[in-house]
Amino acid sequence: MPEACGNSAGSAQPPGVHASARIRAGHNGRTTTVPLLHSDGPFHLRRLRPRGDRARVSVIGAMSAPLGGDRLTLDVTAENHARLEVGTAAATIALRGPTTAPATYDVRLTVGEHASLNWLPQPLISTRGSTLHQTCAVDLAPSARLLLREEQQLGRTAEPPGLLSTRLTVRCDGRPLLDQHTLYGEPANAWDGPAVLGPHRAAGQLLVVHPRLDPGLPPLLIEDDPTAGHAVLAPLADVPALLITAIAPTSARLRRLLDTGLAHVLAATA
Repeated sequence: MPEACGNSAGSAQPPGVHASARIRAGHNGRTTTVPLLHSDGPFHLRRLRPRGDRARVSVIGAMSAPLGGDRLTLDVTAENHARLEVGTAAATIALRGPTTAPATYDVRLTVGEHASLNWLPQPLISTRGSTLHQTCAVDLAPSARLLLREEQQLGRTAEPPGLLSTRLTVRCDGRPLLDQHTLYGEPANAWDGPAVLGPHRAAGQLLVVHPRLDPGLPPLLIEDDPTAGHAVLAPLADVPALLITAIAPTSARLRRLLDTGLAHVLAATA
């Protein structure tokens, strides 16, 4: 059960819900199985029908979260040779809640030898008055494959966003592959200036790690209309990985840009 902490003067714990959920997929020699689904707090985990030899799990929100003061953790492991896809049933909405304390949402992804993980959540929406610190830490074995998508929508319709801090760290065989930090919303500096988002309110990225990728591929600009958003596909240094970074006026437009970039990547691994 999640641990809910109150605001009483004698409480030693900060306010909010503290919850941790876990997913573990393995391979039994014939197919991928999911022997561990541990739901907790706002996380309700549900097995979906497999797609080919890939097991699938959906994360369904069981309550409004993350609210101010919440401490949420989701741990996903694809063991050796497992093939797993994890997504969310709906967008994650960061809300202010009964306290102005920040919320944290930490995702940990571990991918074993010759295993494959698709982490494909729906967008994260930062609403007025919310403060959320989100991290995603990925540990990959040398032969692991990863497809990771992150999308942020800054504010709902005609609404300014809250303060959103995100950090993505990826390690392969213990070596740093990517460490990226973004900060959006007031009082962050220049987040809506021309060097960052400008008028756009949707941002995202898609990371592909695959042994058949050519790290020598040149960067590619995907649609450079400044009013409709644009994306850049770039290889990471000395590793078989490609990163697509995009900004757009809407989350729907952002998804189209990322999907276009992914089509280029799939063509490169065919």
